Amino acid sequence: MEITISDRRDIKIEAILELYRANEWSSADKPNELYNGLINSHSLFSAWKKDKLVGIGNAISDGYLVVYYPHLLVHPDYQGKGIGQMIMDKMQEKYSHYHMQMLTADGKVIDFYRKAGFKRAGQTEPMWIYKGNEH
Repeated sequence: MEITISDRRDIKIEAILELYRANEWSSADKPNELYNGLINSHSLFSAWKKDKLVGIGNAISDGYLVVYYPHLLVHPDYQGKGIGQMIMDKMQEKYSHYHMQMLTADGKVIDFYRKAGFKRAGQTEPMWIYKGNEH
């Protein structure tokens, strides 16, 4: 299986929505906001099998010191094949020297992020105002 990782931004909204719906992410219910949020992120990396979008990850950053990774998802048919790691590797190429890299994780992805070097930040308590339903 040949997967290509790209930083292109000419991704069709339909491909993005298909990927998010396959993962049952509630952000697919706000298609324009999702699309604009991804396309206008500080970084956007996507995974492709030929012309099919099979994974995506984005970063929000001040460009110097802090980066936050809000989304990293892989189509369920392609999970467990190293695609998420490939996207995270691209993020690390760009942001590993930053003072602070942050994300929020729950469920089965916690182990994925621990393997990538993330850990709980001291005694911090995760907090948010969130209108989704998949967590």
